[in-house]
Amino acid sequence: MPTCGNYGKCGEPRLLPVLAGGILQPARLRRRLRGAADNERPDPGKEVTVTSLRVPRHLITSAVLAGPVLAGTVLLATACGPSGSPAAAPTVTKTVTVTPTPTPTGPAGSGTGSPTPTKSGSPGPSRPGACPTSALHLSIGTGNGAAGSIYYPLVFTNTSGEPCTLFGYPGVSFVTGIGGSRIGHAATRNSDAPRQRVTLAPGGVAHATLQVVQALNFPPARCHLTTAHWLKVYPPNQTKPVYLNFTAKTCAAKGKDVRVLNVAPVRPGAVDS
Repeated sequence: MPTCGNYGKCGEPRLLPVLAGGILQPARLRRRLRGAADNERPDPGKEVTVTSLRVPRHLITSAVLAGPVLAGTVLLATACGPSGSPAAAPTVTKTVTVTPTPTPTGPAGSGTGSPTPTKSGSPGPSRPGACPTSALHLSIGTGNGAAGSIYYPLVFTNTSGEPCTLFGYPGVSFVTGIGGSRIGHAATRNSDAPRQRVTLAPGGVAHATLQVVQALNFPPARCHLTTAHWLKVYPPNQTKPVYLNFTAKTCAAKGKDVRVLNVAPVRPGAVDS
């Protein structure tokens, strides 16, 4: 039996794979092989043993480079072609600002409510405030004597540019001097006259009648007679006093039945009418 060697059928060369994957076409490979072995073509009827096969370098290089290109082409076709499941859509983030709508108020069970109506109109005129001590000038008028007492008007004058009011009693006492200690009892309030609110316009005046009882009418043992030179006067509802230079006999004793000073509530004008 004839030996064919590297040939498949006798007289026909076997096609050897040059690269895995079969990049070169069989017909093209045959042409290349025939061209590479023109000098060794066998004559008809003769056996030829092929011991080596020389393949041009440019064919191997082309085949090696063609592999990644073809593989990339296949991958691209796979990515662009249809698949079993649709591709996920890109996520889009939106920022929305929501302004809350005020909840209408209304009776329970109603769908809508109406706002509570407000009263319109200008406020009424405000009442002037109490006259502070700093807004007043205090003086003492001429006294009138009757039945063992002398009555003096304590005159309050509004020296500010705004109206103010006086209401009630001033506080009055004898003192040893400006900022000094009190002598005897403070003035008792005379409740015979009713209180009234007096509004003083700028420059307006009001008065409160001060009764000074003759100190000599009290027994000396109970009176402890002395001479005072100052009156300390608090305007109605104020805590800052005014000092008036005023000289009179008084009792230094503080017995319950020894009362030299009495004062009435304020009234309009400089004197009693």
